[in-house]
Amino acid sequence: MPKANPSVAEKTEASNNLELTLTRIIDAPPEKLFRAWTEPDLITQWFTPPPYLTVSAEVDLRAGGSSLVVMQAPDGTQIPNRGVYLEVVKNERLVFTDAYTSAWVPSAKPFMTGILTFEAHEGKTKYTARVVHWTVEDREAHEKMGFHQGWGIATDQLEALVAKLK
Repeated sequence: MPKANPSVAEKTEASNNLELTLTRIIDAPPEKLFRAWTEPDLITQWFTPPPYLTVSAEVDLRAGGSSLVVMQAPDGTQIPNRGVYLEVVKNERLVFTDAYTSAWVPSAKPFMTGILTFEAHEGKTKYTARVVHWTVEDREAHEKMGFHQGWGIATDQLEALVAKLK
């Protein structure tokens, strides 16, 4: 008979099988990183690793608010990424998901929830991007798409941008 309540270790193992994480210390205050993630004019400057571009961004920055980031492939194909913010804690935390496209309208295929934290750390910011997927297969697909390299390049671009912000 299966256990009714999985242990903490079992829950942790299950969530680890669904999660990809990037953590970096960035030489900028949390406020600048939060701005870069939430201001459309800044998002389009760093969000997508080349040769892809981010051609537009729309943000309704509140729990339940929608977002739309449109990326463009080298062949000109536009890739809209719609989502909804689940939690917004200014300069500290952003949680968003593609499980909804707007105003609690379910998406055709939910893929991930992003959990971003911006923690002050010795005059810099400990930036953590956790991406939790709906299935192990989704996590594996994201990893094969180049999560670590792509998010790493995007984070390099994010870091370069926030270094220039006033």
